[in-house]
Amino acid sequence: MPDTGTAYRVDFYRWTREQARALAARDHAHLDVVNLLDEVESVGRSQRTALESHLCVLLVHLLKFQAQPQRATPSWRHTLKAQRTAIARLIARSPSLRAYPAAIVEETYRDAVRDAAEETRLDPRLFPPALSFTLDQILDPGFEP
Repeated sequence: MPDTGTAYRVDFYRWTREQARALAARDHAHLDVVNLLDEVESVGRSQRTALESHLCVLLVHLLKFQAQPQRATPSWRHTLKAQRTAIARLIARSPSLRAYPAAIVEETYRDAVRDAAEETRLDPRLFPPALSFTLDQILDPGFEP
């Protein structure tokens, strides 16, 4: 049996090509099942991580709008639109992620308060201690605080 794990450690790109060929040919003897499982799980985790990141950036800008409406710029509005679009696309491509924003929004909000405070140089205590937007508002393309 070939040592497919060595290729995985030495030349990842080559390993992916070899594994794709083995999968297409249903050549089970040449499949690196352990590393394939890890990589497939990693892809799923990266989708969740991307959604978390987009949600955090979106919340940061909503908080900035809320705290400093006089400083709102077209760039802030563009960021709101871009993050909402990215979230919608991720969910459209992976519908099983539809409930994920609701599951993480409170935790992500705490991170967003920290980041918004850093970006605005405002005391974090000036931001609401709990989420003051609904998830529908957060994801609504027309919503601005």
